[in-house]
Amino acid sequence: MLHTIVLITHVLIAALIVALVLLQRGKGADAGTGFGAGASGTVFGARGSATFFSRATAVLATLFFVTSLTLAYLATQRTTAPTSLLQSGSTAPTSQPAPAAPSQPASELPQLPPAPVPESTGENK
Repeated sequence: MLHTIVLITHVLIAALIVALVLLQRGKGADAGTGFGAGASGTVFGARGSATFFSRATAVLATLFFVTSLTLAYLATQRTTAPTSLLQSGSTAPTSQPAPAAPSQPASELPQLPPAPVPESTGENK
């Protein structure tokens, strides 16, 4: 139950991170308007104060890492009952034994005729 809740939360956080990253304006967004005055400063310089989108992305990224670690921990602690005989390692008794192969002496087995030998055409002499 807890594993499912954390997994759903993890997927929702991942979707929100994708949405926030797509909504943000990149550093080089002003570079196309011209390379004079202050445009090159915005492309190569430090960015000003963090916007709401960048702070929200940082918080969601932190939550994403926390849920990732939680899922990893829950996966190691999860024990499930084996779903097949191969996973259980034990052999269950069968209700009916397998039929035994009929035993016949070798003299009573049908004999096949010998295989024909291909004739040589004399080309390799």
